[in-house]
Amino acid sequence: MDNTKPPEKLIVDYFVLHELSTHKQYLAMRRFFLDKASAETVAIEFNYTVSTVYTIARDFKKRLAACKVAGEDPFFLSLKPGRKKLGEGSELTALAIAYRKKQLSVPDIKIILDSKGFITSERLINDILKSHGFVRLPKRSGEDRQEILKEGAYAKVSPAPVSEMIPFDLPEKFSSKGVGLLSFLPIIKSYGIDKIIERTNYPGSSKINRLSAILSFLALKLSDVKRYGHDDGWCMDRGLGMFAGLNVLPKTTWFSAYSSAVSRASNVAFLKELNAIWLESGLLSDTVNLDFTAIPYWGDEGSFENNWSGKRSKALISIQAALAQDSEGGIICYGDTTVKHENQDKVILEFLDFYHSKKAFDNHLKYLVFDSKFTTLANLGHIDDKGIKFITIQRKNQSLDEFIASIPDEGWETTKIKKANNKSRTVSYSENFTSNNRYGKSKQLRQIFIKGNRLKPSTIITNDFEISPGEIIQKYSKRWLVETEIAEHVDFFHLNRNSSGIVIKVDFDLTMTILAHNLYRLLAMNLPGYSHYGAKILFDKFIDNYGEIIVGSDVVTIKLNRKRSLPLLLETLPEIAEHEYQWIGGKRLNFVLHSHT
Repeated sequence: MDNTKPPEKLIVDYFVLHELSTHKQYLAMRRFFLDKASAETVAIEFNYTVSTVYTIARDFKKRLAACKVAGEDPFFLSLKPGRKKLGEGSELTALAIAYRKKQLSVPDIKIILDSKGFITSERLINDILKSHGFVRLPKRSGEDRQEILKEGAYAKVSPAPVSEMIPFDLPEKFSSKGVGLLSFLPIIKSYGIDKIIERTNYPGSSKINRLSAILSFLALKLSDVKRYGHDDGWCMDRGLGMFAGLNVLPKTTWFSAYSSAVSRASNVAFLKELNAIWLESGLLSDTVNLDFTAIPYWGDEGSFENNWSGKRSKALISIQAALAQDSEGGIICYGDTTVKHENQDKVILEFLDFYHSKKAFDNHLKYLVFDSKFTTLANLGHIDDKGIKFITIQRKNQSLDEFIASIPDEGWETTKIKKANNKSRTVSYSENFTSNNRYGKSKQLRQIFIKGNRLKPSTIITNDFEISPGEIIQKYSKRWLVETEIAEHVDFFHLNRNSSGIVIKVDFDLTMTILAHNLYRLLAMNLPGYSHYGAKILFDKFIDNYGEIIVGSDVVTIKLNRKRSLPLLLETLPEIAEHEYQWIGGKRLNFVLHSHT
């Protein structure tokens, strides 16, 4: 017996008991107009009053006239194959038109509509706009497009959805300008950074847990967002939300509220855990470059001090920050924004305490390289007592300049030092030994005098008496790289911008900047020929991309639009792309090339 077929009684009951009012009216009007039955007869047969029969007849005539124009049936809807036509009253049509009036492009409109749950395509949006007389927008630069989104044009039409964690358990497809950003997730998973975040005491909530919160900050740091001053288009992008395990990224007010709950102790603990990963992974050499940078403050003066800004070549109201960077791979392992004039000389000792917080790494660090104003001679003596070698520049004075000028020509030798572009330059050097009671009684310092074309005479001092002068000069020359990285932090990672755009604690901001910088360094190390490139170039060549994200049962397929350098990125991803991401429903990621550019 086939249990899938309904019994005959059920079929009969359906037609006897199942009565729709529109069908009943259709039969009544058929009897009234086609069979020419009287209103009294129709009223008796269909259980109507006579006046109701005449009312139905009147309304039928009006609907019939209107439906004839529209090509519809007054009683029944006919199923038509193909996509349903969007009428003037469609919410999707109204939103598409409203967003275009704000000068948003079709891809931007598609991303916003995806975040609001509409199932549509760029082609359909384009057809809607064409049918309403909109022409194609002129070609605009990325800055111009971002400026439009920064003005909150979408929010004036319809507010952004509330950010929250979602299970990603339903099949769906959406567009995103942040698809390239997802290529950082295999790196994060491969080095266990997600586990470190979960072990920290950073804040979290039931709607946005600790991991999603930190990844939300990281998503903006890794993106080329010039400033967080407004709810930009990023809080409507489903791809950026997926990076953090959310439907969309939170709005700016959330970022301000979250950072206010973060303490300096949490940042230090997080940096210690990261430093342990870099050491265990062999990413740190035995030499660390140290430097200060001034993060401008644009609010009321308050208790902030004047600090020298090399980027602006003047002193300004700012927050003094210290950075420590590995001289070989460029990994930044330490940052501190609590530096004041009164304690800046002790920063170098605080860094050593930070670095040696894990006893297993006590013997790894051999050299500290910094400029003349970073610390005092007395602290150099303390560093020497710890068995650490230092290389620094001696502060200029008239007597030192006169001594360098008095060195005869035969007292100078030459050496070549390598530059960042693998080229080299020739410098001249001479050396001697000196002592200073502030450094320590019975202790000597090695002085190396250097000069060259377009290079003012300088004096390097060190407590290393074993390696050659050329090696010492080479080690110090790499310190200039940290200044380049600082300039990049100011520009690409907007280190001195978001703290005034939306109120973010600067120390937490610096910690997130360090993490974002290091992820770009790890990405560069995996890309043959790009190990020396900065974040801006890497973003433009590999990360900045538009595409589709398809959520399946086990795999999230990320379709990236074709770019000339994209195949190189995809070649490096399969080695580390077999991870499961618990914050994306435990799914794996599959990166593929889109069928079009």
